[in-house]
Amino acid sequence: MLRTNLSTRPFYNERAVQLVLAAVALIILVVTAFNVVQLRALSARHAQLLGRVGGDEKRATALRADAETARRSVDRSQLETVAAAAREANELIDQRTFSWTDLLNRLEATLPADVRVQSIRPSTDLAGRLLVSMVVLGHRAEDIEQFIEQLEATDVFTHVYSRAETTTQQGLLEVVLDGQYLPPGTGSAGPAGRDKPRPPAAARRPARED
Repeated sequence: MLRTNLSTRPFYNERAVQLVLAAVALIILVVTAFNVVQLRALSARHAQLLGRVGGDEKRATALRADAETARRSVDRSQLETVAAAAREANELIDQRTFSWTDLLNRLEATLPADVRVQSIRPSTDLAGRLLVSMVVLGHRAEDIEQFIEQLEATDVFTHVYSRAETTTQQGLLEVVLDGQYLPPGTGSAGPAGRDKPRPPAAARRPARED
């Protein structure tokens, strides 16, 4: 026959339960403290980024205002002076880099017997093309016209024309010739080099002597 004493309590390990509860509470406390620290760090970072964005916007506004002020204060005449100086510097560079020997050899090979070159001046135009201006002397206009044709036949000279003509005291015909020069290695004087209209025949050929 089973007998039960209802006046007694079942046996529990209360100490173990309390230790488990204390461990769980400690974990919750640690996680909560970590979350609080992270939240504060993120809030501080957010505030820092907002301040940096605001500073960048202010600097951008200030830079735009400075750029607008600078644009309005630009002196176009000074800009043109600077551009002219840059072109002159480029001309000097071109004069130092292209071969004088090759140019003189080509002139010598195409020069008629009764024509001589008095002076040569290379330069560059606004498009960066190399130009050659030369003063030539000859007895007849036909000889200078032959010189022009022989220059253009070399494929390194193009658009050669007579810009000015005078007669010297010795009775020689003095002609200023201008033309585009394409040194070897810069491309041929084909279609790409002949994008500029040719001068009319009257401008290309010296006036014939009566």
